[in-house]
This record gives sequence, structure tokens and C-alpha cells, in this order.
Amino acid sequence: MATIAIIGAGPRGVGILERISASAPELLTGTLEVHLVDPHPAGAGRIWRDAQSPLLAMNSMAADVTMWTDDSVVCDGPIVPGPSFWDWAQAGPDVTGWPADMVAELRAVTPATFPSRRLQSRYLTGVLRDVVAGLPPQVTVHVHPVAATGLTDRGDRQVVTLDGEPPLTVDAVVLASGHLDATPAPAERALLAQARERGLRYIPPEQTTDTDLSIVEPGETVLARGLGLAFVDLVVLLFEGRGGRFENGRYVPSGREPVLVAGSPRGAPYHAKPEYGLRAGRPPTPHFLTPAVTDALPRPLDVARDLFPLMAKEIAFGWYHELVNGHPELVTVSWAEFLARFTELTWGSTEMAEFLAAAVPDPVDRIDFAALNSPFAGLEAESLAALQPKVRARIAEDLRQHRDERHTPHLGAFTAMLSVYGELMRVQPEVAPESVTRDVPRWQSFFNSVASGPPGFRVEQILALSEAGYLRFLGPGMEVTIDDAGFRATSAAVPDEVRSTVLIDARLADPSLDRTADPLLAGLLAAGGAREQVLVAADGTELRRTGLLEVRPRDGAVLDAAGVPHERRFAVGPHTTVKAAGAFTRPGMNAQSLRYNDAVARAVLRAVAQTATAAA
Repeated sequence: MATIAIIGAGPRGVGILERISASAPELLTGTLEVHLVDPHPAGAGRIWRDAQSPLLAMNSMAADVTMWTDDSVVCDGPIVPGPSFWDWAQAGPDVTGWPADMVAELRAVTPATFPSRRLQSRYLTGVLRDVVAGLPPQVTVHVHPVAATGLTDRGDRQVVTLDGEPPLTVDAVVLASGHLDATPAPAERALLAQARERGLRYIPPEQTTDTDLSIVEPGETVLARGLGLAFVDLVVLLFEGRGGRFENGRYVPSGREPVLVAGSPRGAPYHAKPEYGLRAGRPPTPHFLTPAVTDALPRPLDVARDLFPLMAKEIAFGWYHELVNGHPELVTVSWAEFLARFTELTWGSTEMAEFLAAAVPDPVDRIDFAALNSPFAGLEAESLAALQPKVRARIAEDLRQHRDERHTPHLGAFTAMLSVYGELMRVQPEVAPESVTRDVPRWQSFFNSVASGPPGFRVEQILALSEAGYLRFLGPGMEVTIDDAGFRATSAAVPDEVRSTVLIDARLADPSLDRTADPLLAGLLAAGGAREQVLVAADGTELRRTGLLEVRPRDGAVLDAAGVPHERRFAVGPHTTVKAAGAFTRPGMNAQSLRYNDAVARAVLRAVAQTATAAA
């Protein structure tokens, strides 16, 4: 019998298990035992666990969430269809023992609902149950609801040390731990020390759902640095989570609210998620940024020089495919005419700009990357108070465009962005380190802002809180300093400064293998069994430590300190150098995450096939 340990039983670990189950009959002739190890609930894992505020929601609609492969997925393993979240909700899962509020939520779900994370927890638990029920006879699964604390080699096998259970001796290991906690970075440690010396309160980057917000007193001014999804969670927990409520577009306070002053370098919250469907169907991407095109480019790749023009043209292709085909009344040419001219012109050229101006008369119907990337660019006011209505107007207009079906090209661009993301991740190992350091973070920031935004109802709530005076935006270019009087926040948009004794860094901690709070990974690193990715220039100069666990790109095999891959030790997830977008995905998208899960699972099975056959 061959044995595999999957460390992390959340969506990534379960996704690997599902792909192992699918390919085991083909790749194994003997038996296989799989151990799922996670102190958090198997299936849901830490992020999607049931034990969290019922107010916290997903930023994906019910119809846009699946853990299963479908006919769109191009992979070597068998396609095994399964229910999307919406399919599962429609089928009516067994709700015995469910809380009444969760049963009511399930009954009210529509394809366009943004479900609570607690309800997503039930879906993910159901996925694991279905995967286990569908295992081939040769595969068995054991769940260990404990933490894995160590990993060492013993000959050709590996020993996984567990907290409170006997160790596991296995033939292969998959590290699927998801987002990892880390001790604060040097700058954050310094800020913590300075804050403590002055009697101030500072919360460094961490999972907002695990933050102790009791340190925030009602009525006091609080600075929040960061306007992404962690900020949205912070807003939910500080206001609705303290008993406030929203009625008819207005905020009704509980009396326990602080005043939150928020900003970031960009200064704008993420764009709202589109709430409409595509009129013209899914754009046929990739069209310009295809593997054949990128494979023909000279190596090493430079993202700004070689890829950004193709990436922009691909995203614009998704936008205009939807505009021309779904809204022909808004353009002056047919799709055939548009595509022919669009194809022959270079993105960013004067000729392209002139063509688009003639073909698309209204500027609002043309894609504007600068506006998408920096929605508050140029925003200024004589005071913080005067800035707020200007900010609200821009946020409200963005929300309108993501709800009004006149503007479905936003969804076309979003769909194309997913294709672009996958292709960039495929070729990233061949990108020059200087470009990875300089350009990839710019792309990731843009992608997060445009494609990973909150549901529209959250944006409505943010607007209501701003109208009521409980949430104020600093605008772009936020800077924070500290002195004996407290934290001082300024921005490029206003001459005012804001003082506070509380600062919250509203974002996840940056990945850091050398500061990880995971004892297993820390032990591997100390023993030379793993290494943190270091980007080095052509002249040997160290450019940046990414904090990521270095793995072999094709299958996630973990590299040791010397750069040698361990042929029976694999890792997947955001803490690794292969950034597969999301542990679950939209149906029908040939998702990179599902393709990568398949590649890793098949590599794991091949690694243990000899052992399984010998024991048969």
C-alpha cells in the first residue's frame, strides 16, 4: 500500500484529493491510503470555516463557484463533473442540524447571490463528502483534525509529526496549507515597538477575521491602511458587527461605532463585482496572448516590453467582443470589421486610438486602463470634508457601471483577465528576475483591484457609512508617520492631516517563508529541505526575496536549499512560487487552478506508483 499525506484539508487540499481520486485507476495498480491533516474543519479549512461571523460574505456569486472539472478543463486526468455552489443549493442538501438562519439563507440563494462564507463552508464540506463517496475502491482516506508540526525524511519515506497524534510515515507529501501566518516584517516590528513605547495601538497585517477588534473603542478615530478585501471585512466587523444596520440605503448606528479614516497608495476601494451576464457569450480567449505567441518570444521575457502590450490587447479584446456583439447599437462597425482592424493594429498606437474613437463614439464605452487602475487619479479637495462627496461620486459611478447592463463590457474584460492571468503564471518562470521584481507586482495589484472586488451591496454599505460620517477616505497617496502625539496620516489629495492612536494595516501579511508561523515549514527551511525564492539579477545581485516557497513549476515539487526538487514532496497554494488563482473557480473557464491541481496530483501518483504496485 502506498501512502500520501495532504497537509491542509481546505479547498486546495480537497482539490488535490479529487484529482488523485480521478487519476488513481489509470496510474496505480495497487492500493493507496491518503491522510488529510488540518486542525480546521476538513473541506472548508481555516478561511471558509463555519465558525466565523455570519455577516462575512464571499466575493463570488453562487453560480460562479465550483470545485469540479468540466468539459472546458484541458488536463491529462479524467474530467469528473460535480455541482457548482448553485447546483448544490438547488439540489437541496440535507439541512439536518443546521441553524435556522443558515437554512433561510440557503432557501433564498439565487445564481446572483453572494453567499455567506459560512454557507460556502457547507458547500465545501459537501464537496469533500462527494469526493470521498466517489473514491475508487483502491483508495481510502483518513482525516486527522490536528496540526502537522514537522516533516523529515526517513530513507525513501517521510515522517509527518502531528500535534496530539502519532506521527505518520508516508511515501509522498503535499503541502496545501493556504495563506500562511507570519511574524511581522521588520518595518512592522519597528512600528509595533514604537507604538507600544507611546501607548498606541497598532494591528499589523493579518487575517481580519482573526483580528481582535475589541481594542477599538466606540467613537474614536481609527486609521485603516489598505482598501482591498481585508478592508471590506474590517468595515463589516466594525459597524454591522457591532450592531449597526442598513435600511433603505442608510446606515442606522448602534452607538458603538468608531470613525474609520481609510486610505492606500491607490486611494480607491476595489471595483465592485459585475452583477450581470454576458450578452455575447464568453469571449474566445486567449486570442492574442496565446501559448504559441508567448512561446515564440525571446528569453528571458520582460513583462513590460514583451507581454504588457499583448496582455492589454487581450483584455481589450474581451471588452470589445462583448461591446460590439452584445451592444451593436453603441458601435459603428460590425464585429468582422472591428476584429480585422483591431487585430492588425498595435495596442497603444495612435492608429489604434483613432480607430477605437471612430468605432466606439462614446468614450465611456471604450476601455480605459488608466482609469481602471487609478480610479481616483487627480482627485483633490481643499479639505478632507470636501473630498468625501467627490469620492462617493466616483465610487457610485463605478458601482452603477457594474450593475447597469449597458456596461457589460466590464465583464468581458474580466473574463479575458482570467485568461491573461493563467498565461502569465505559465511563463513566469521564464521571466527575467528584474521584470518579476518590477512588473509582476504591478500586474497583480491591477488584477486584484479590477477582478477581485467586493459584491455591489458591500459598496452600497461603504457609501452609506461615508454619507453618515463614519467612514472617510483620504484619497490616493496615503502616508502614515508616528510621533509622540500618535499616528499621523496624510495624502496627496488634501492638505489636512488626520491624527489617531489606532492604526490597522488592513491587508494580509506578505508571504514569508523565513518568518512563517508554520512550524513544519520553519523546520523544513532550517534543515535545508526547502528554500525561499530569491530573485537575482544577471550580474548576481540579489534583487528581492519574495517570501515564497520555491517549487518546480510543472508539478509543485519542493526545492531544497540547493535547488534540487524532492520527487515525493509537493506544495500548492499562495505560499508557493506557482500562483494558481483561487482554490475554487468559475465553471466553464478551463481554470488554471483545476489544471494545476491535476498536474500535481498526477505527479504525486507517479511518485508513489512503484510503491503501490509492489504492495499489490
